[in-house]
Amino acid sequence: MSWLSIFSYAFIRRALIVGLCTSLSSSLLGVTLVLKRYSMIGDGLSHVAFGALAVSLALGWSPLTVSLPVVVIAAFVLLRFTYSGSMAGDTSIAMISGVSLAIGVVASGLSKGMNSDVSGYMFGSILALTPAYVAVGILLSIAVVLTFVLGQGRIFSLTFDESFSKATGVPVDGFTLILAGLTALNVVIGIRIMGALLISSLIVFPPVIAMRWSKSFKGVVILSGIISMVGFVIGFWLSNIYSIATGASVVLILALIYIITILVSSWRKPITRRP
Repeated sequence: MSWLSIFSYAFIRRALIVGLCTSLSSSLLGVTLVLKRYSMIGDGLSHVAFGALAVSLALGWSPLTVSLPVVVIAAFVLLRFTYSGSMAGDTSIAMISGVSLAIGVVASGLSKGMNSDVSGYMFGSILALTPAYVAVGILLSIAVVLTFVLGQGRIFSLTFDESFSKATGVPVDGFTLILAGLTALNVVIGIRIMGALLISSLIVFPPVIAMRWSKSFKGVVILSGIISMVGFVIGFWLSNIYSIATGASVVLILALIYIITILVSSWRKPITRRP
């Protein structure tokens, strides 16, 4: 099967569209999350999404309808714990992740066990992407891009100095809730193609790689989006050619790009000798 011939299948076209939209959204949101040291929130929300999806499948409800509000609420709860100081951010993420994963496993066991639907949400599957996922993915990517384009200055200020942002009249709480909500939606959409165990890598790898090549916030945001989409296209192509999981293939490509970046940056770094 050639690379072009696979696009004759509707599910392949849907997977590519959702994947590109998710890659772009994840990379842009990941810049702020990584710089604010909230990168693990993506991993926590992915476990929450898996638990909600497993319960909805066990009860015969619509997975997308159930998981979206649950993950959004979980994102707000995690931020509330972090900002209130009542519990460390990584501690709250670990606790919520563990409970959510346990709920998902129990729900799966009480229904039909680890069936193909639950396995697809855990490891990713391009076979069951419906037009609803495509529509939500496109709308989400547009919302994320518009948020960063129209609120670039405020997001920059919020990312590096919240106290200064509040002093200058920036609605810090409002922007934080917007970013948390967009991250939650992105995790729910991306989990279908990347899997609950791998979606966080799509949030972390591109910004970390971009920071090695650019020193400006705007440059990191743009480069992160490019790296993420290129990595997805390559991984998506390899997954279809060699019949391997799309999520795993994309993550390995991003990891390879990161390793190459480390090697190149180390080679470019001048060697200083002590007198």
